[in-house]
Amino acid sequence: MKFTKYHALGNDYIVLDPKDLDREISDADIKALCSRLYGVGSDGVLFGPSHSDHCDFSLKIFNPDASEAEKS
Repeated sequence: MKFTKYHALGNDYIVLDPKDLDREISDADIKALCSRLYGVGSDGVLFGPSHSDHCDFSLKIFNPDASEAEKS
């Protein structure tokens, strides 16, 4: 799985581009990636860019428990 990890202001996020994945990302994938013991470790996953009818692109933000965040 190709990813980038960014760190700023005390938080770190894994960035995944949907076009780089060969399947849908699962809750288990997000939890495993965010695990600081068994994965890359992060405060969440930024998933995008994706298509949007309302703006240039959309972005989903997932918490380490795989729930979707409203904003960061």
